[in-house]
Amino acid sequence: MNTDGHKCLGLNSFALKSVFVSLFLIGAIIFGLMQTENTKPLPQMENSRIVIKKEKRELQVLDGERLIKTYAIVLGFAPEGDKNEEGDGKTPEGEFFIFTKNDKSKFHLSLGISYPNIEDARRGLQGNLISPEEHDAIIKTINEKQMPPQNTKLGGEIYIHGGGNLSDWTAGCVALKNEEMKGLFDAISLGTAVQIMP
Repeated sequence: MNTDGHKCLGLNSFALKSVFVSLFLIGAIIFGLMQTENTKPLPQMENSRIVIKKEKRELQVLDGERLIKTYAIVLGFAPEGDKNEEGDGKTPEGEFFIFTKNDKSKFHLSLGISYPNIEDARRGLQGNLISPEEHDAIIKTINEKQMPPQNTKLGGEIYIHGGGNLSDWTAGCVALKNEEMKGLFDAISLGTAVQIMP
């Protein structure tokens, strides 16, 4: 009577180990190819733009209307709805642009989003969150494609940055994996349009 289950299958110990090692190596190669795909440099683009879909937790890079790449992202710790004021943990919605690139970010690398925008300034003035002077400063800087005031009651310092994408953890920013942020950072130029959708 044969009590060796492996021999009943017609496999000896060496053959079984070889099968496991081969499967492990194939899995590692596939995983490596998937990682390489996510970290490949983005191509040169003539009309780059970014679309962020909050509900789907994805950031799309487009060249004109052509989709180039999609990244998984996370948002502020209170992700539902539009940002209203400083400290609410919401990621803003609307039309913005990249106003700065920071290669010394505490979250690996970062791209500054031009929040608050003109619509936010109007809402803030109507709701008595900001003064007429702050309103005018926001309008002026947005029209000049510069950094809007970052220290009003509307909040500010909204960035696309690294730090990981496991769960919604930021104070209102958009975060992705560090290795993916590198490719995005390298490909996106100042002034790139950013649309953030619910």
